[in-house]
Amino acid sequence: MTTPTSDSVSAKGLLARAVGVVFAPRATYADIAVRPRPLPAILLVVVIIAAATFAFMSTEVGQNAAIDQQIDAMESFGVRVTDQMIDQIEARAGNGRYLAVVSQAVFIPLIVVIVAGLLLGIFNAVFSGDATFKQVLGVVSHSWLLPALQTPFVMPLNYARESLSSATSLNIFFPFIDGMSFLGMLLGSIDLFRIWWVVSLAIGLGVLYKRRTSPIAWGLLAVYAVLALAYAGVRAALSGA
Repeated sequence: MTTPTSDSVSAKGLLARAVGVVFAPRATYADIAVRPRPLPAILLVVVIIAAATFAFMSTEVGQNAAIDQQIDAMESFGVRVTDQMIDQIEARAGNGRYLAVVSQAVFIPLIVVIVAGLLLGIFNAVFSGDATFKQVLGVVSHSWLLPALQTPFVMPLNYARESLSSATSLNIFFPFIDGMSFLGMLLGSIDLFRIWWVVSLAIGLGVLYKRRTSPIAWGLLAVYAVLALAYAGVRAALSGA
């Protein structure tokens, strides 16, 4: 495998990379392959998501939406929600914004690192590649800027809808389907921004490993579809749908 060299790729700053992931992903990932710099990208992802979430959860609409989401999630997993449980959820609603920020600051970097580790092992084995963990982490962390951009994009829509359910999932095209049914849960777990992220990630991996994007993208999308099916199946089984 021959990755781009520092002499053949011009250096980009963090802001240029963030814009480039959206509008010029191939050239941007070529720069990332040479100069991964994952930490600034991860920090930017956390800041964008945490700030947008905190702002939304600071409103009464956001807190009520969070309460409804928690109750719906518990019921979808077969939990019988009592009045006492609802009172406890409502009592903690004001602190939800702080908990959300802390959890995002912890779990987002952890998930990014885990995904990078899995992809490194799989792609180095399949393609006999010699990419480093830092290079793969750079690709994954910068691709995560797309899910990060989703948060400030959907929060105004969620405010208008008074809901925390994704405004960019496939079930928005099928409002007549019961969201608590298996099909409704499946459509709700497939998100347009996540599909965009998977394709962008495939471009980055293709650049890093000098492979065509299409097979990588279809493979990753297949994995995403399987996970969505499994998630919807488990929720539907537990809820009795």
